Amino acid sequence: MSSRRKSIPWIHRWSRPIIAGIATLGLLNTGYLTATKWFGGAAACPTSGCQQVLSSTYAEVFGLPLSLFGFLAYAGMLALALIPYAVSPEKDKPLRVELENWTWLFLFLGATAMLVFSGYLMYIMAAKFIAVSGWGGVCYYCVASALFALAMFVLTLIGREWEDSGQLVFSGLIVAMVTLVGTLGIYNLGNASSTDGSSETTSAFATTTTSGPSEIALAKHLTDTGAKMYGAYWCPHCIDQKKLFGKEAAAQMPYVECDPAGPNSQSGICQSKGIKGYPTWEINGQMVSGTQSLQKLAELSGYQGPQDFKN
Repeated sequence: MSSRRKSIPWIHRWSRPIIAGIATLGLLNTGYLTATKWFGGAAACPTSGCQQVLSSTYAEVFGLPLSLFGFLAYAGMLALALIPYAVSPEKDKPLRVELENWTWLFLFLGATAMLVFSGYLMYIMAAKFIAVSGWGGVCYYCVASALFALAMFVLTLIGREWEDSGQLVFSGLIVAMVTLVGTLGIYNLGNASSTDGSSETTSAFATTTTSGPSEIALAKHLTDTGAKMYGAYWCPHCIDQKKLFGKEAAAQMPYVECDPAGPNSQSGICQSKGIKGYPTWEINGQMVSGTQSLQKLAELSGYQGPQDFKN
């Protein structure tokens, strides 16, 4: 009697190494973002979207960078994918099989949770950043992480034969619901606290220079003539612009906050004006982008008062 050994699909043989490779890419992605956040750098990005998203309140959880939690999640997926390889099938096949079975379940549950969480973040990016800045509001690091999560989820489904698909679906739905409820709870709590204490949220971006009479007079003139400065609380060029005015004058500037997560946000106005970069000045019907000297603002607005500006 002859027996034919059942062939194993290539995806079943290579799914774990592929998941491990994707998790490694996720580690590099989130590790880079965590390092730039902690060491005060700016993530390299072809648009301003990365900085917009990564500097918003959505990029922090419990006062820590969201990317740090992503790093830990990818590290967990990498470990789960590689654990069975620590046991040789020739030396202890039953243990190897047992490790493969329970790690597959946790790989699936972990990938499900990461996919749901990433999906929520993609919704936030589309609704609150792309809707305001167009495709300039895309965070490519965030998109990459979402694609990594999707790829790992698909691989956990097709990377092996599941004996009880009904139980798998039920477990996945439970994890998805818990993840979604937890995510909404965390961000709603975070948004509430940032709304109640917006001065604390933006304290790191506060203007520290002082104003002279000329700066205050120019700020009042700009307000009286209907000028507007469109910006975002995290924008370094906006901070530089406010420093030129000084703390007292900046408080009287005709400033419009465009970041949906910023204090007193008026993102709808920024969207209707087609604002693409910060700061953008609207003076006498003319749009001027970038940090402007106070002399230039005085010239554009027709200011005739004292111009012995301090900064």
